[in-house]
Amino acid sequence: MALIRKTSTGSVLLAVVLFGGAPAAFGQRATEPTPADNTRVNKQDRSGVTADQQKENRSDRELTRQIRRAITKDKSLSSYARNVKVVAQEGKVTLKGPVRTEEEKKVIETRAVEVAGQGNVENQIRIAPKRNK
Repeated sequence: MALIRKTSTGSVLLAVVLFGGAPAAFGQRATEPTPADNTRVNKQDRSGVTADQQKENRSDRELTRQIRRAITKDKSLSSYARNVKVVAQEGKVTLKGPVRTEEEKKVIETRAVEVAGQGNVENQIRIAPKRNK
């Protein structure tokens, strides 16, 4: 402890980071589950179509808005399901992200098909692993 008081905070932080102790320094264990912000999941979703590739044309924006509204209105869906990514490009819709169950996956696809039409929806939604309690 006396050593820490004699060194600068930056030096201690640098030493912690360099020697792999950053999680311990901030009270976290390296084996903790994915944080609620879904950063790791979002990195996985960067492959293929992403939201930043959606054009700003009115028809695609409206299509996305209508599908997003249909999904978020359904309160039976988990927060995971209500936050799936909806990307429209020239009338074609891609759904991405995690949901809790196969049923949620089907419900979201059904909502999207109701708006975009049969054959215009690509479902890339995946089932998230079960949470440890």
